[in-house]
Amino acid sequence: MNKSLILLLAVFCAISAASQLPKTDSLFLVLKKQDSIFFERSFNLCDLDYLNKTVHPEMIFFHDQGGMQHKTEFMAAVKNNICGNPAQKPIRKPNPESLEVFPLYSNGQLYGVIQTGIHDFFIRENGKPDRHTSQAKFTHVWLLDKGRWLLREVLSYDHKEPE
Repeated sequence: MNKSLILLLAVFCAISAASQLPKTDSLFLVLKKQDSIFFERSFNLCDLDYLNKTVHPEMIFFHDQGGMQHKTEFMAAVKNNICGNPAQKPIRKPNPESLEVFPLYSNGQLYGVIQTGIHDFFIRENGKPDRHTSQAKFTHVWLLDKGRWLLREVLSYDHKEPE
């Protein structure tokens, strides 16, 4: 069994074993803010330097329609697809009520979190209201590395047209 599959299995086991943090918990609020800053800067504003620094070197992205990508492929896809055409710019907005955070501990020490939720995608064109194009579920594994949150695993799935 390869390392990615083992890690993915561990993530799902951890989700079922861990309890979700209350939405008022300080760690929940930190990760809600981390998600907001991360996607606003990297996805919506195309700050690729920030993205590169905030994505774990061994990051893996699983997409139900686009397949699996490692960091290098993911960075290229964001640059060319998400940030490639400013006239029709994809925008990501999470549903804040859907966010859940599950802490990950090793020997009593926090080393990461699993964050789940629903996000909506839009196309932004100059002079027009954002057009809602799709909705999907996400699961992120964030690792705490020397006080910084790095995005290690991403699952983006159940993509569908907006309701």
